[in-house]
Parts: sequence; structure tokens; C-alpha cells
Amino acid sequence: MTLPHFVVCYSLTYLVASNRESDLKYEFHSKLLKEFPRDLVSLKRAQILCFYMGRPDLSLSLVHQVLPQNEGENYIYGMLAFPLLELGQMKDAEEAAKRGFAINKQDSWSQHALCHVLQYECRFKEAVNFMEECSSSWSSCSSFMLTHNWWHVALCYLEGNAPRQRVLEVYDNYIWKELDKADAANAEVYLNAVGMLLRLCVHGELDSFGDRLKMLAECLTDQASWYLEWHLDILTVWALAKTGEIPKAQDLLKGLKDRISRMTKKKQQIMQRGMMLAEALYEYGRGNERHGLDLLGPDFDANDCKMIGASDEQVDVFNEVWYSMLLNCGEATKAIEVLEKRIKKRNGIPYMWRLLERGYKLANRPEAGIANEQANTLESAYFN
Repeated sequence: MTLPHFVVCYSLTYLVASNRESDLKYEFHSKLLKEFPRDLVSLKRAQILCFYMGRPDLSLSLVHQVLPQNEGENYIYGMLAFPLLELGQMKDAEEAAKRGFAINKQDSWSQHALCHVLQYECRFKEAVNFMEECSSSWSSCSSFMLTHNWWHVALCYLEGNAPRQRVLEVYDNYIWKELDKADAANAEVYLNAVGMLLRLCVHGELDSFGDRLKMLAECLTDQASWYLEWHLDILTVWALAKTGEIPKAQDLLKGLKDRISRMTKKKQQIMQRGMMLAEALYEYGRGNERHGLDLLGPDFDANDCKMIGASDEQVDVFNEVWYSMLLNCGEATKAIEVLEKRIKKRNGIPYMWRLLERGYKLANRPEAGIANEQANTLESAYFN
């Protein structure tokens, strides 16, 4: 079976909210794919399930299971690349994405995976140029995939310290504008829109975006977009709290707690991290950063919250929120510890060096000058 270019739509509500155990669903899909290895729609469904389980290893296993029967399909390589990305196997992910792209240069999943690699390696200008060259092929994508690919472009501009006007143009022309389409899946578009605005808030750039968050929050007060995806709900809680829609934010938090209470004990334990994150983002939105920091705790790692249904890049903003709260609450020693560790993994992001510089200054450490120099160098390296 050939997977449609716009990518299969599947009931995320079923996958996330069903009381049946996720491992049983996984076994069902595994058996189905053994009998029908060319059913790439079922493979995609299974990968979405693994995504919400936070198990890229299982996702990768399923792809390997059916790869021999689908070596000529470009779609299989985009599906192979994504779990490799989530497992940190960047070289293998790049090879898989390039193979899919070589078969079909209009394959949006292969393009998306290549952008992930370039972004992770801080090759921001290269990533932007590649994605903008590919963008003419996205007209047949779903609303989510279209806006998500543009979200990646905007994030590369932001992390690479491009003029903020470029981020603004992407947001206005390719994310927010998608909501004007009658057939747009609004919840999926909202996910990319509010995720981008949270990034800008953490970076201290939200004021330059005027009333855009308020306009978006007004849309998000519509409960039709609630309880479809945990990731979106958590971002919505922040947006509502940030714009003063406190009763609405509290209603959403209450509803999330109610849904957890109806889950199996095993799933309740898993989703408590997601609930904790939602409550922390509520406090962050209200400006109660000390309370938010206490909720996240001293050993927070957003990668432990991937059961909300988010990729490494998507959850990383929650790490940035944590770093910011540590610094704003005077926790310089802890902030320096985690930022130094972070920069060892990805040392090409100017913003991270600016945060580390702040930490060193708070601690009266001489390394602040070195961090400043590194940030200055990187800020002029990509787009200036």
C-alpha cells in the first residue's frame, strides 16, 4: 500500500485516551505488519502510537521489520529517519532521509528529517535554504505538516539569531495564515503557532510580535481544541495564563486532571509528568516562576515528558523555560551546571551562550567574558 503524500490522519484521541494498554496495541500492529508488510498506513499508525508511548526504539523496530519489502518506497525512509532522530542516531537518520529524498524530492517527511539533522548540528542557514527550496512541494501536505515544516524554518531563524522580522514573516504568512483556510485542521495549526510564540517568550522576543499571542489565545479559549493532544493542552495552558485568561486556564487544568483520574493506574503514573509540566507552565505564564521551578524540581529534563506527544525539538522549549526560571530565581550554580552540559551537546546556539553568560555573571565567575565572546561570534555567523 502506498502512503498518501499528505500523510495519514489517525485518531490520536483513541491512541491517547483508550483504556487498553499501549503495549497490547503495539503487539497488534506488529502482528498485522508481519502479515501485511507493505501496509505503510498501518506502519504510520503504529509509529504514532510509539510516539505517544515515548518509545522510538519500538518505532524503529517496526520499520526494520518491514523495510525489506518496501525498499523502493520513499515514504519508508522518512519513517525510518524519525525514530533514528529521536534515538540520537543522527548520521543514520541523515542517510535514511537522503535516500528517501533521492527517490522523491517532494517527500515532505524526508525533507523534515533532513531539516532535523541540520538543525541539531546548528547548520541553521543550510537548513533554512534547504527547506525554503523544498517549500513549493508542501501544497499537498496536511495543515499540520505544512505549518510544522515552516515552524522548523522559523525555529532555525530564531536559534541562528536571524533578524526577528524573518521569524515574524514565517509566522504570519505560513502558520497563522493557514487558519484562514476552511479545511485547515485548526488544532494542529495551533500547536505550531503557540509553540513558536512560547519560544519567543522564553527568548524575551514576544513583545516584538505585538498582539499575536492575545489573538491566538482568544482562539484557544474555544474548548473545541481542548483535550485533543496533551502537547497542545500544555501550550494552551501557558498561552491562556500569559494573556490573563486565568479562569479558562484553570478549567483546562482541571479537565486534564479529571482525564488522568479515569486512566489506568499504570497510565496515571506515566501522565503525572505531563500534568506536572502543565501546572508549571501555568505558573510560568502567570509570572510565578519560583512556584513553577519548584514544580519542575532540580532534576527536570523535558525528554522525560515525551509521553505528551512531542519530538525532541518540540519538548526542548520546556528545557529553555526551566533554564530561564533557574536564572530568574537566582539559582546560578544549577543553571551553570545544566547549561554547560547542554552546550557540550550542541555548542552552536547563541542563545544558550547568552544564558550561560548570565549564569556566570550571577555567580561572579570570570568565564562570563568567554561566554560573551562565544555568543558574539555565533550571533554574527549565520545570517548576518
